[in-house]
Amino acid sequence: MSRTGGDSTAVLERAGAETVKRAVELDVASRFQESLVCYQEGIDLLLQVVKATKDEAKKHRYRQKISEYMTRAEDIKKHIEKEKQDGKYHKQIRIEENATGFSYEKVFQEYLSEIVSEVWVEDPYIRSVHQLYNFLRFCEMLVKGPCKVKTIHLLTSYDEGSGKSQQITGLDEIQQSLRNYGVTLNIAFSTSIHDREIRFNNGWMIKIGRGLDYFKRPQEESPVMWSSTNTTKVTP
Repeated sequence: MSRTGGDSTAVLERAGAETVKRAVELDVASRFQESLVCYQEGIDLLLQVVKATKDEAKKHRYRQKISEYMTRAEDIKKHIEKEKQDGKYHKQIRIEENATGFSYEKVFQEYLSEIVSEVWVEDPYIRSVHQLYNFLRFCEMLVKGPCKVKTIHLLTSYDEGSGKSQQITGLDEIQQSLRNYGVTLNIAFSTSIHDREIRFNNGWMIKIGRGLDYFKRPQEESPVMWSSTNTTKVTP
């Protein structure tokens, strides 16, 4: 084996060892979803080591470890699936400031099974242009997704300033746009709403600290329109 090949294998070995070590730490901490991801990544790295090395003893040793990790990963998968079926599954996503790749499709897609036909959105801040636009993008995702959404319920609060008229007009426009796609948007206002949550009629409930408004506010707010992007930066 060339020195370059040996160096690359050593890098893979270190990366694999560090990844499965992290998987075990997360496993012990009962952070099973994160642990599963690390096990899967670690297994992939170690398989690359087995393929690259000529040392038969090392191949045998790593194959044994890979088998152990794969067994544990399968056990975790079964545990997560059981929690989902029992309604006990909890998953937390941390989005860092200026992170990208957290579009609504990325965040919500795994919960949007084909049986979803009704959605409830409770968010007191669907007011300004960019917030209306975020809600529109969320609705667009529902229309384009694998689910067959027919009804969306929005509970929000009135803009307390001069933007109330713009808010009502924007929501009316979204309501009409959805009607063109065969989707009914029911809008209600509350003066006491504080919590933000989204519920699907397949049993999933998603709580988001900032609601749908986790994207950074654009420097210039443009009129509401149908569009989608995966590169908008998020704000803390």
